[in-house]
Order: sequence, then C-alpha cells, then structure tokens
Amino acid sequence: MTPLVAELRGLIHSARHAVATRVNTLQVLTNFEIGRRIVEHEQQGAERAEYGKSLLKELSARLTEEFGTGFSLTNLKLMRQFFIEYQNRIGQALPDPFTFQKTGQTATDQLMGVGHIPEQAVISEKLLWKSPFTLSWTHYVLLLTVKNPDERSFYEIEAFQSDWSLRELKRQISSGLYERLALSRDKEGLRRLANEGQVIVKPEDLLKEPYVLEFLGLDEKSEYSESDLESAIIDRLEQFLLELGKGFLFEARQKRFTFDEDHFFVDLVFYNRLLRCYVLIDLKLDKLNHQDLGQMQMYVNYFDRQVKTPEENPTIGVLLCKRKKDAIVELTLPADANIHAREYQLYLPSKELLRQKLMDWAREEAQ
Repeated sequence: MTPLVAELRGLIHSARHAVATRVNTLQVLTNFEIGRRIVEHEQQGAERAEYGKSLLKELSARLTEEFGTGFSLTNLKLMRQFFIEYQNRIGQALPDPFTFQKTGQTATDQLMGVGHIPEQAVISEKLLWKSPFTLSWTHYVLLLTVKNPDERSFYEIEAFQSDWSLRELKRQISSGLYERLALSRDKEGLRRLANEGQVIVKPEDLLKEPYVLEFLGLDEKSEYSESDLESAIIDRLEQFLLELGKGFLFEARQKRFTFDEDHFFVDLVFYNRLLRCYVLIDLKLDKLNHQDLGQMQMYVNYFDRQVKTPEENPTIGVLLCKRKKDAIVELTLPADANIHAREYQLYLPSKELLRQKLMDWAREEAQ
C-alpha cells in the first residue's frame, strides 16, 4: 500500500501544481488583454492624459462593483503598463491568442467602448498551454519596477528557471544580482545575461562581485570570527546556496585531509553539478595575502589529485574575503590558476553604485 500511496500523492501534487500554473497563466493573460483594451481605447481620446485618468477611475469603479476586488485604480494602471512593456510578447508567440464570441452588451461593455456588436474575448486553450508568460502576476508586478529592459528580461528568465518565489525574486533584485554578474562579463556575456539568463559553461560564470550575505544577520561593525561567519552560513545554508547561484550542492564543513602527518581543513566544500566539479570556499575576515592564496592552491591540488574522478572537471577554489588586492592575486597565482578571490559584504549593496560601476565598465569596453 505504501508505494501506491506515494504514487498517488505524487500524482495529486502534480495535478494541483498544473492547475495552479494554469490559473496563474490565465490571470496574466487576462490582465494583459485588459491592458491592451485600455491602451487601444485611450488612443481614441483627443486629450489622452486627462481622458486616460478619468477612464481608469470609471473603469475601476464599474469593474469593482461587478466583479469585486482586483480592479483598483492601481491595478488597472499596472495592467496598462504590463501591456505597454510586454506587447511584443504575444505577437512573437502566437498570432491569434484570443477568440471572440458575440454576447449581450453589458454596462461594462458600453463603458469600455467595445462597439455596436459587442464581443467577449475568450482565451484560447492553445495559448494557455503555450503561453509566452511563465511567471505569476505578482512576479510581473515586481518586474515592472525594473526599468532596464535587459535587466528585467534577465530576472524573468532566472525566476522561471530557478523557480524563485516572489520573496526570492525581490531579494535578488535588491541585491543587484544582474549588475554583480554583469561586471564580471564581456559585452557578449552581458548580452547573454539578458537573452538567456545565467548560463554556466566555465568557472568564471559562477562568480559575482561582491557576494552579498546580509541574510546572515551579522553586524558589519561588530566583532566576529571566521568560525562565527562559517556557523552563520551553515545555519542559513539554503539562503547561501541561493546566493552562490545555480547547481551548487553542499558536501562538507571543515573538510579534513592529511598528508605528511599534518592535518588541513577546508572551510566549506560544495559540488557544482552543472560544471561537474568541486568548489572549495575559504573564509577570510581581513584582506587577502599571498599565504592565503598559496594555501588554497594546495587545497585545490589535493582535491584534483586525490578526490575528483577522471570524468570530473578541475576543482575551483574561491577565497571569500572582506578586502582583496588584485595585484597580490595576479602576482601570486599563475594566469591559468583555477582560484578566484571575491569580496563579500554583510549588507545589501547600493543599486546606484553598482549601476555606476556598470556604466564605467561599459565605457571602458567601448574604448
């Protein structure tokens, strides 16, 4: 009986997920169509600004009276904005997303100016299953706050591929994930972020600058040890994995290995299933020095020679530190070293500062 119960439980969960997804898709498509109708009707008005304002107020009152909550003035403005920002999406996906049926004219139809022969829009079954919209309406409302189209496209792709909740999407936007990844890429890599999201094909694709660890709850000004930092990461491992990015699996804390009767410990060991390699992380509270880099090189060499299998890719070493010195890294490590130094901070970064850095980077690339 137990295997049967497990099988049926999986079937029910799958069916409920499919229904929830279908309902979300229907809501997004309906709101898109409402936005389209509003924009098209506004374009017929002589004085668009005033006409549009009065139209939305009137529509809100009538639709709320007839259908209840969900049609406030704010929501109607969002639907209008949603259509304006995403109006090319439907056309690219399916040419005829809606069918139309003749129906009796209601007061709302008259207000919206459907025409002398009123029609009711019916979303086609084909579009429901092949919708160009992959997220919930609340996700799209949050995405509308992102003004840069490339940045918005990146977050939409990542939210879908990584199955981010609304809270996770909000945190990634607030932490400037797009800018932090963009700063470590060339022009082609930047285009790929907008069109494909974060694609992991080489070790550098995993990295960002800085790593943001505000979820650990550590005060930037208080004194804490490397052990405190490590313990805080383990206590909030799910959030840390989200910050690390795609494909990470946690393997060990204070992983010990021994040679020549000496014991050595790697702070954190992860495995990345996309790159098929180990990722070693050492935590440093102060600025980085050449001894830290040499020690990480030893850790990486050990894993490459004693732990990884021939089918797996070379081990990656990451030193997370408060302050790094690029000159020391360049002078200490060979050019092809699979070791990377990255700074971390315990507070959300300034989005404006990150954008300014990205603009400076773009100007340097253009020269």
